[in-house]
Amino acid sequence: MQPESTNRTINDAIAPISPIGESMENADSSETTDFTHMKPSDLGITEAQLDEANHLAAEEVENIEDKNKKVYPLTQFRNHFVGYMDLFAEQSVVMTYLDSHQGWFKRCAHPFKAEPIGTTGYAMGVGRVGAFGYYVYPNVGLNLLPQENSVYRIVTIPIPDQEPQGYEVDFQAEMRLQPRSLAEVLSGEELAQNPTMTSIEWDLNLTVTLQFPPFIHRMSKDMIQKTGDGVLAFVVKHVSNSLTAKVQNDFHKTHNIKVPKKVKLRK
Repeated sequence: MQPESTNRTINDAIAPISPIGESMENADSSETTDFTHMKPSDLGITEAQLDEANHLAAEEVENIEDKNKKVYPLTQFRNHFVGYMDLFAEQSVVMTYLDSHQGWFKRCAHPFKAEPIGTTGYAMGVGRVGAFGYYVYPNVGLNLLPQENSVYRIVTIPIPDQEPQGYEVDFQAEMRLQPRSLAEVLSGEELAQNPTMTSIEWDLNLTVTLQFPPFIHRMSKDMIQKTGDGVLAFVVKHVSNSLTAKVQNDFHKTHNIKVPKKVKLRK
């Protein structure tokens, strides 16, 4: 999906101002998830910085006819995220489940959109993302590669027939599986039936490249970088936590597994 614009170039993608200081509770999620109503604390900036940036953006939009044709450099935002998840089953059972992602990925991705690409890929959209009157609807192709030595990787792939979006996403994730002994928390028959469970640790390195319209560049480079990194970190954490919790619940539900109260699962 294109940024909010009547033209196809990102330099013309100027959206109405919608200050990001509003609560997420006010965002309309009936159609799509909205990541534009974040608090300054979510982005690592102060109320004063937010007010100044919103003022500059609003002032520039009011004088949009005067914007020049200068081509601004690309801006990159990066995020490194580490997540954990425990599944109460042996590693072989967990791997069989993960290998059959056609049965759980789209279901667990909800409310985010995930459409199949071939047999191992998905086009995933996370809703509306942005700040200071500039928004995009990110849609990224993800390829869930077959495991190698108990390590699963997810990498970026092109989305077929997708027009240029005005942004680029480089998604590199690695998910490592390790058996974990339950001898410290279970004993007797419970331990005999469930000697181990599976611990999963995953790393995500994400880079997003954008070419902003002129009015964004009225702000300082530091403000642009700090806000963009904050938006990216907020979205990654929200999406990752949602997906992790749903996969964990889906796995135990589809395998009819009841986790003993003594066992505390990471998620």
